[in-house]
Amino acid sequence: MTGERRTPRIVVVGSVNMDLVLRCTVIARPGETLTGRDLQEHFGGKGANQAVAAARLGAEVWLIGRVGSDGFGDSLLHGLQSAGVRTDYVQRSAGASGVAVIQVEDSGQNSIVVIPGANGCVTSADVLVAADVIRSADVLLVQFEVPLEAVETAVGMAAAAGVTVIVDPAPARREVSAAILSADWLVPNETEAEVLTGSAVHDRAAAVRAARQLQRLGAKRALVTMGADGVLLADTAGRLLVAEPFRVRAVDTTAAGDAFAGALAYALAGGVSESEAVRFACAAGALTTTRHGAQSAVPGGEEVRQLLQQQPEAGYLRICTE
Repeated sequence: MTGERRTPRIVVVGSVNMDLVLRCTVIARPGETLTGRDLQEHFGGKGANQAVAAARLGAEVWLIGRVGSDGFGDSLLHGLQSAGVRTDYVQRSAGASGVAVIQVEDSGQNSIVVIPGANGCVTSADVLVAADVIRSADVLLVQFEVPLEAVETAVGMAAAAGVTVIVDPAPARREVSAAILSADWLVPNETEAEVLTGSAVHDRAAAVRAARQLQRLGAKRALVTMGADGVLLADTAGRLLVAEPFRVRAVDTTAAGDAFAGALAYALAGGVSESEAVRFACAAGALTTTRHGAQSAVPGGEEVRQLLQQQPEAGYLRICTE
C-alpha cells in the first residue's frame, strides 16, 4: 500500500478473550470424543485481534472494551500493550475475562465456542467516556462480541462526526438495528450474510443477492468475504466487484477475518482508494491463515507488501457479471 501521509487513527470497540486452542486431526462431532495433540493459550477476541492487526501495520489504535479481574485479565492487558494498542479505555470488571475454546483441525478449519465473561459488561457509558478519541479517529471498527447497545452508541457517535464506520457483524445476529447496518462498510462472511439476510450464501450468485439485500437494509457498501473464493463488494455507485484470493498454504483460519478487518481499517484510514484498501486487506487475511494462533498470526506491513509484490494479479477488484 502506498500513499500514507500520516499515522492512521483507529478506534476499535470490541471483545478481549483468552483463546484456548485445541489442535486435532478433525473437529469433534456432537457426541464424539477425540484425542487432540496439544492445548495452547493465545490472546484473542475479535476486538483485540482487529486492534492488534491494525496496530501491527502501523496505525495508532485505541481499544474500548473490558477484561476481568482474573489472571487472564492481567495477561490480556499486557499483550495488548506489548502489541502497541492503547488500552486507556479497556476497563476491568469483577469476575472472569472472556474465553474462547477453539478446535483447529489439520485442514486449517476451526470451530469456536465463546464465553463472554467481562465482554458482556461493556456498556454505552464505556463508549461515552471515549467520545473525544472516537470523534477524532479516521475509522471506527466494531463487531458483535460485546452488547449491541454499546456498538450502536459508538456507531452513532462516529457517523455524526464524519468518521468512517466499518461493521464486522460477527458473531452473526438476526436482530440488528438499522443504525448499525447503515455503516460505511458492512463486512460479513458467508455465514453472517446468510443470518442477516435470511438467505443461504453458498456461491457467488448467492453472495451477489446477499450484498444487494444488505444495501437495501442500509449498508452503504456491502463486502462479503468468501474465504478461498475471494470477496464480493457492492459499492456506493451500484457496482458489483469481485477480487480473487491470494494463493497461500492455509494451516489455521482462526483470525483471518479479523486481520482482514483490521487491515481494511488501516488502509482506509491511510487514505488509499477503496480498491487498494480491499486488496491490502485480502493479502493480510491470506497471510494470517499461514500460521497458527490469533493475534500471533496477524502480519506486519512489510509481509503484506511482499505478498502484494509476489502475486501482482491477485486481490484486484473487477466488475462482476451476475
